[in-house]
Amino acid sequence: MSKPMAFAVDRSRTIISSLIHGGRVSGLDVAWLRREVFSEGQVSRDAAEELFAVERSAIVKAPEWSEFFVELICEHVIWQSRPTGVICEEQAEWLIRQADEAMSVDALAVLVNVLVEAHRVPQWFLAAVRARAARGWPGVDEALRAAIAG
Repeated sequence: MSKPMAFAVDRSRTIISSLIHGGRVSGLDVAWLRREVFSEGQVSRDAAEELFAVERSAIVKAPEWSEFFVELICEHVIWQSRPTGVICEEQAEWLIRQADEAMSVDALAVLVNVLVEAHRVPQWFLAAVRARAARGWPGVDEALRAAIAG
């Protein structure tokens, strides 16, 4: 008779970036990440950068990815820093840099969501987000048309 084996889930950067090597992020992957890797709600800077690495990749992402990605990045930037709800210069610069590297609809959604949820952001941040929205990043026009039609 064999005993069930218990094992600890590796919550390191490797487990998130392994999604890129799998070539696809499924809805099950998102559910698993939410349940096993981010169950305690903590999103480190390393984990946030890995989530952006997945976002930058050309792999196919399930629709569940968008909400998950936006939620976790905003959790990291807005709610886990002190004082909560306040985006400092360093955080804003990091976030803009990450979004610029991803240049995706989901990265733009993170920027907009930060503007909605944060209590205070650097003065230049709103103009920076508007400039990115006006640039016509890939997928933005299609997402806006779908939102208007839906």
